Amino acid sequence: MTRVFSGVKPTGHLTLGNYLGAMRQWAAVDQHQADALFCIVDLHGLTVEHDPARLRRLTRQAATLLLASGLDTELCTVFVQSHVDEHARLSWVMECVATDGEMRRMIQYREKSAREREHGGSVRLSLLTYPALMAADILAYAADEVPVGEDQTQHVELARDLAVRFNHRYGHTFVVPRATRPAVGSRVMNLQDPTAKMGKSDDTGPGIVYLLDEPDVARRKVMRAVTDSGTEVVHDRETRPGVTNLLEILAACTGGDPETLAASYSSYGALKRDTADAVVETLRPLQERHHALCADPGYVDSVLRDGAARARAMARPIVDAAYAAIGLLPAPEAEGAGQAVGTAAPMDLAR
Repeated sequence: MTRVFSGVKPTGHLTLGNYLGAMRQWAAVDQHQADALFCIVDLHGLTVEHDPARLRRLTRQAATLLLASGLDTELCTVFVQSHVDEHARLSWVMECVATDGEMRRMIQYREKSAREREHGGSVRLSLLTYPALMAADILAYAADEVPVGEDQTQHVELARDLAVRFNHRYGHTFVVPRATRPAVGSRVMNLQDPTAKMGKSDDTGPGIVYLLDEPDVARRKVMRAVTDSGTEVVHDRETRPGVTNLLEILAACTGGDPETLAASYSSYGALKRDTADAVVETLRPLQERHHALCADPGYVDSVLRDGAARARAMARPIVDAAYAAIGLLPAPEAEGAGQAVGTAAPMDLAR
């Protein structure tokens, strides 16, 4: 069976873009058709200045929203990255395989570091090296596919390159993954700046629909979305980015086709109203389920505990194999101990 790995970073409240571009696909398709793992990648949240208490809150909120989106722990594994030590163990190995040039070519590093320097800020080393951790996240589970948004494809390509390089130098150890994206809704744009992604860590709140926005708030944001000059409703990202964004959101919410939908509208106002209605109705069941889960924190704790145990059992043999292949001396077991408690059984890596 195909193995799928993907995750969300808890650096801000999850958005409509996260849901339409990733989470809904995970729940509706991936968990049913693959051996799927979904991770809250909290270690990645340390690459920028942050409030520790807020990071913990957002990590738990992200986990709860993943479950509210329809992920079924009988079908998939949901866990927090920092609960599985193998991510950090393999990250250092990936840094020892990657090159400085590869890290510096990452688009997100160039953009984020440029913004920090414009404001006189310093850049943490982890902002440069975190793609090695992301590669470790993927390769530790022998993932075949990584569902990601368009802006993350470059990181999966790096993971592929590192897997191939490691296998060539040290012997076949890793599955070489590939990125996958949904056809519609893979990159929802900011409602106030349709040339920029609807990012959860952005500070332009009026252009971002958060998954836990009240219905009136979400509706107001859509109705105030920036459109384009002229009045014709056309699906064309180059010349009509605002209208195109609304069409693609509407299509993703309703299962329609953006170009077909464009032909049925003669005004921006009608398009906005229908898109607002569709967004509110799309978020309603998610919000209701989230409210119910928040009332049962013990259940969420048990999901994360069991998910980490399952993930650890998958990752440990692969990371141990990578350590052995690259030349690290295995730690001797205690005399008479046999297999240590919690140590996973050997895994067949020839998948």
